Amino acid sequence: MKKVFISGAFSLIHAGHLQFMREARALGDYLIVSYPSEQLLWTLYGRKSVLRDADKAALLSALDMVDEVVLSTDNDADVSFRSAFEKIRPAILAVTTDDRYMDAKRALCAEVGAEFVVLEKTAPGDAKVTSSTDVLNRAKAPAHVPLRVDFAGGWLDVPDNARAGEYVVNCAISPTVSLREWEYRQGAGLGGSGAWSVLNGWDPVHSELGLGVGWQDPAVIAETGACVWKSGARPVLDFKNTGSFLAGRMAVFDTCIRHDTPGIASLPRDLDAIARAGRVARLGVQQQDVTALSVAVQMSYRAQLDEGMQPLEEIGRSMAHKYCGGGHGGYALYMYATPEEREDALDLCEDLYPVEPYCRTFGRDEAVPWEPAYLDRLHRDHGQK
Repeated sequence: MKKVFISGAFSLIHAGHLQFMREARALGDYLIVSYPSEQLLWTLYGRKSVLRDADKAALLSALDMVDEVVLSTDNDADVSFRSAFEKIRPAILAVTTDDRYMDAKRALCAEVGAEFVVLEKTAPGDAKVTSSTDVLNRAKAPAHVPLRVDFAGGWLDVPDNARAGEYVVNCAISPTVSLREWEYRQGAGLGGSGAWSVLNGWDPVHSELGLGVGWQDPAVIAETGACVWKSGARPVLDFKNTGSFLAGRMAVFDTCIRHDTPGIASLPRDLDAIARAGRVARLGVQQQDVTALSVAVQMSYRAQLDEGMQPLEEIGRSMAHKYCGGGHGGYALYMYATPEEREDALDLCEDLYPVEPYCRTFGRDEAVPWEPAYLDRLHRDHGQK
């Protein structure tokens, strides 16, 4: 009998696991599946299993391609199943191409005289290749998220433009959006692509950087509030408050011009001017000073005009205005000294819409606090520039 051995955490059994097991079983006549106990999983890898050990054993044993289930018991992160493997002495040890402990497992096979086989990660049928992390992120994804307005420092969140000691300043806004309700025009400079990634449980920082743009949109959408970020390759929060000092003072104007940030990412721009505006905006958020923040917004707007964006019209007695994002179109942010002046402006222009600062409080509107994995990394990467 040709025995095949595989191992994994199997924290949450999904279609990708089933495909791996089928392909491994096809290598021999008898498939053995090993997994570490809940306690060992936590001790070795700092991971919490969604499934209890008994539930995991019951599910794995019920699969038609699995012939035997064994527990990994060794306090060794590289090969926690060594004792079981040496006792069983299977003919084959199979792993997938993304196995982090491949060298140690290959060495174990050499010691025991087993064949080491690496299988490509595939998915059954029309399904996409997935992971337990993908499934968990989708389950944890919020039902609704804010979009964002940016005050200053845009483009300094693009890794190639990062400048130590400079800042990106923005604010999450309501009304919020969901997969079913989206009150704003899409593709219009309010961080919609980042919000869409968050709602679907994807890693939005990775997605945005993959488009050749910056990380500021998903960072503030996840963090919420009025935020100051350190310019760098990854989002690192410098300071935040609720943004309540901006209540009743912000509106967005739909220019009805298509917004395309990736398409103009390579255009020349005055990063020195953008950085100066970011420093002033940081002061405005720290001191909760609408006037100082408006100065920074107007500095950002002048940099946008110098880049070639079309002038915006005056709407009421606005303190400042600028395009949201850098895409030469979409929505524009307008700021007002008082809620009354904003209301007067809203009466003047039907394409001007009120927005409010949004800060998640984990109160009644958020029954389950949402802490995505990439936001955890945001804090761990604090030392990166």
